[in-house]
Amino acid sequence: MKCVFVTVGTTSFDDLIACVLARDCLQTIKSLGYNRLVLQIGRGKVVPEPFSTESFTLDVYRYKDSLKEDLEKADLVISHAGAGSCLETLEKRKPLVVVINEKLMNNHQLELAKQLHKDGHLFYCTCRYTRD
Repeated sequence: MKCVFVTVGTTSFDDLIACVLARDCLQTIKSLGYNRLVLQIGRGKVVPEPFSTESFTLDVYRYKDSLKEDLEKADLVISHAGAGSCLETLEKRKPLVVVINEKLMNNHQLELAKQLHKDGHLFYCTCRYTRD
């Protein structure tokens, strides 16, 4: 089962969860051959209902003692830009897309993501969606 793991760490990042659950994003995930999406939602207010069909599974949880198992099973990780989440994912040598939380003041996450991207470790983006 090809899996995308999304983590927001110990905080809340409802924009990221909502963005990943948007119809066009889910369609893209499925079109790339992923058939499982695991959301670690932290303290978020967006709490999607887990479901499973013949072709796709959505699992949701707030916290676990360790993300090790989810990271090991993931074929792609989408994460907030917390240093711990980024480094733990990179240690597992998993493809990583970091999503910057633009609502944070003094955004150190952007600096970290830019540097790790410059060094060739990850891609980064925001939740803003624009269509030409």
